[in-house]
Amino acid sequence: MTKIFPVYFSMQTAIPIVLALTYPGATTAFGSAGAAGIVGVLDPDNRWLVLAPIAAIFLTGVANLAVVGPATTKCMKERKHQETKDGKKSYDAPPHSQEMTALNKRFSQLHGISSLLNLGNLIAAVAYGFTLASRLD
Repeated sequence: MTKIFPVYFSMQTAIPIVLALTYPGATTAFGSAGAAGIVGVLDPDNRWLVLAPIAAIFLTGVANLAVVGPATTKCMKERKHQETKDGKKSYDAPPHSQEMTALNKRFSQLHGISSLLNLGNLIAAVAYGFTLASRLD
């Protein structure tokens, strides 16, 4: 897991950059009517349907990559170390040492925060997908 999640969170961070750079400009029967790329994303008319979802995807990815992911990995390592001290796995039936109980609680909190960030990322991606789909003829 410590190898998979950094790749996943890196992709969560990089993909919205690619989405912003490749944003298709609006077209009409007479040619292009709206700016493409980053200029189109930053257009005030696109603030809520394009910029907000792409920014949300990016920010949730960065939060997981730079803050929550490393904190969770650190907590997992501390739990492994505590398992060695206690002679008991973190997921074994209670009772646990006070240290392991605190580490399990901290891990649960971090895991929950990461899950909420992933849910926000998914919702923003689906919202942006609806925006793109609404432009199909």
